[in-house]
Amino acid sequence: MPKKQKIVLPPELPPDVPDEEIEVSDEDLQFVNENLDYAGFLSSLDTKSINKHVTRVADVKEDAVEAMYERRQMRKKLLDAKDKEENELKVDPVDALPVKTLDGQLFYRTIPKTPRKSDGESEDVAKDANENDGTQTSMVKLTKAEKRAKIKKIRKEAKKQAKEVQTEEVQNASQAEVLDEVKTELTAEEARERMKYRLAELGTELLMDPESHIKSLKEMLDISKDEDLGIVRLGLKSLLAVFKDIIPGYRIRLPTEKEQEMMVSKAVKKMRLYESTLLNAYKAYVQKLVALEQQAVHRRVAVRCICTLLEAVPHFNFRESLLAAVIKNISSKDDVLRKMCCDTVKSLFINEGKHGGEVTVDAVQMIAELVKAHNCQLHPDSLEVLMALSFDEDLGKRESSEVDKKSNAKNSKKRKNFVEPKKLPENEKKRSKKEVMSQTREEVKADYKAASLAQDVAERRRMQSETLSAVFQTFFRILKHALQPRSEANAVECTSGSHPLLGQCLNGIGKFSHLIDLDFMSDLLDYLRKLSGNGSNVVGSSENCLQHLTVSERLQCCIVAFKVMRNNLDALNVDLQDFFVQLYSLILEYRPGRDRGEVLAEALKIMLCVDRQHDMQRAAAFIKRLATFSLCFGSAESMAALITSRHLLLKNVKCRNLLENDEGGGSVSGGIAKYQPYASDPNLSGALASVLWELNLLTKHYHPALSALATSISTMNSANNQVCHSNVSPQQAFLALSREQESFIPPSEITRSNNKKKRGGTSSVSSAGSKLDTVSLVDRNEVKGKLCEQFSVLSDIVENKRLRNELDKTNLSLKLYDQYRKQRKKKTT
Repeated sequence: MPKKQKIVLPPELPPDVPDEEIEVSDEDLQFVNENLDYAGFLSSLDTKSINKHVTRVADVKEDAVEAMYERRQMRKKLLDAKDKEENELKVDPVDALPVKTLDGQLFYRTIPKTPRKSDGESEDVAKDANENDGTQTSMVKLTKAEKRAKIKKIRKEAKKQAKEVQTEEVQNASQAEVLDEVKTELTAEEARERMKYRLAELGTELLMDPESHIKSLKEMLDISKDEDLGIVRLGLKSLLAVFKDIIPGYRIRLPTEKEQEMMVSKAVKKMRLYESTLLNAYKAYVQKLVALEQQAVHRRVAVRCICTLLEAVPHFNFRESLLAAVIKNISSKDDVLRKMCCDTVKSLFINEGKHGGEVTVDAVQMIAELVKAHNCQLHPDSLEVLMALSFDEDLGKRESSEVDKKSNAKNSKKRKNFVEPKKLPENEKKRSKKEVMSQTREEVKADYKAASLAQDVAERRRMQSETLSAVFQTFFRILKHALQPRSEANAVECTSGSHPLLGQCLNGIGKFSHLIDLDFMSDLLDYLRKLSGNGSNVVGSSENCLQHLTVSERLQCCIVAFKVMRNNLDALNVDLQDFFVQLYSLILEYRPGRDRGEVLAEALKIMLCVDRQHDMQRAAAFIKRLATFSLCFGSAESMAALITSRHLLLKNVKCRNLLENDEGGGSVSGGIAKYQPYASDPNLSGALASVLWELNLLTKHYHPALSALATSISTMNSANNQVCHSNVSPQQAFLALSREQESFIPPSEITRSNNKKKRGGTSSVSSAGSKLDTVSLVDRNEVKGKLCEQFSVLSDIVENKRLRNELDKTNLSLKLYDQYRKQRKKKTT
């Protein structure tokens, strides 16, 4: 085999050290001069042979040595360029432009690819630098100033590196925290979505086959205990939908211990397991709703679920807990919660077929306890729900009478056909058979009654009597609270808002007054008489509180008293003169912005207009006062008052003498007392001695309907006048002209009204009593003139009153002065 040629490499060239870098200090020279014996070999060195270049390499010709060194240098340059390309990245020309040399070549900027050195490496480099510095300092001696500057520079660099390291650590920590937060949010969102899908899956399975997946209720309850509010609400709503669908139409009764020990079939065991699991899950759900109802965050959702569940399945177990939570919130300060609970209670009262009336009894009794516990200081809506109750008046009377007739007929037939038998040996056996048959029949009847959907008449009457007693117990408690005497320390409580339930209580008494026992009628009328503000019958200690009742509340007391009398007309014989006296005084105490006009209109209708024959003096007094009332208030109140006056004039012909202008007023006999406008009793006012001069002013009223009605009343006695007998009540008149429904804008079309008058057609306001909704077209200037005239008359009346008062004072001072002079003369004589 041929021998391998040995590759001969040229020796390394000596390093090129520039002369500038060779530095010899004075200390080195001094040391060498002092130790010439040790450094003598330096003088004998052959510098020429050391500095001589290599000119000969083994097995290589002298001409090829230089080429070998050039190739070696080129290879080294290529290796350095390759390492540079690997360790550097070329910058994008968009970020940094390239550099063009003079010979036309482009050089792109690069960035070192090697990462920063770690802290350990930097410390090693610093150590190496320090060591090198030490060697250099050992070789070259620095001055003190240079040493200080060098130390300062090293410290600054160390501080700068420490700051950079600290900022990098802070940035890394903040980035790690942000990443952790994002990860936790993403995981929480994913978990939330998984829970939502799981709830939907479990709910669908339960709705499709509840018996097979009844154990899924426990998992849904566990999911609804999550800390996320959205998951809790979604879980509660999902459970509500499931329970509404799978709850049976009967109450579940768990088996007793004896029943559990009995041998039953697999179907019965499966049904018992299903019912017990359902009942336990439902109990846990109801307890959770009651607990969440006390938390402000979940209150609305919990109350909504409770109301929906109670309204959907009022017959099922644990309805007492649901009903207690609903009744507690019927007087809540939150309008949404209060409305939901009140609507639920009303629905329970209306739809009694779902629960057979048992929930109605419990709800009314709970409301009575709530009113008692809060001392009648509740929201009026809590008592308004009782208006949805309904009672059967003649329930069971016909059935009981028919049953009695049938039983009496059978007994009579048996007595007729009955023949006393002779002594039989088997008599005792027959008796035992009859007893067994009767017992079996009774058991069959009881089972049939329990299985049938028809409710027992006696049971229904019992429940309705309990409900009615609780309702009237609540009403009478509110009346007693309104009559309760107050001390001076509690005088602040006697305000118009201290009896929030009184208005609803009076409405309820008026609605259910026909169901009140006659034994309580006298007490009820006594309470109403005191509440209406009759001072002669009110105890002195309670007068201070009664005077804070509003006019509307006192008018409601009068209305309720008349409703009670009308519903029990055959059994009661009570004088209502005190209520007429109170109405007579309350007409002047009425204020439109403060009191309710519809209550006044209702009082006028019930007390004065509904088929009642009044005394002539009383009718005249009310006619006169209502005419005065019409001058002072708005069109709606004035219209109701004028319609009442017209009704009284139509029924009492002798009172039409008030329309005459003869000397002495409308007196029909010389023995009539003088008119007293400020009298408290209408029978003692002497109104027949006065004249209805107010109608003359009302004929010029700005509202055409009022002026037309006043004109028709004032001309009632004329022979040519045809009185319009309309059936419009004061309530209808008030509603027709009330501010909410009235949009009275005088039209600008004057020509149409003038043309109608020229044609001789009857005016559109002539039938204002029967057609209040038709108003004639009026000129704005005419209305303005009427208003100016009316207010000028009123101002004249006020001015005359002021002058009359000044004249009375002057006369009184003159009389006192005359008495003083007489006494002085007597002393002097």
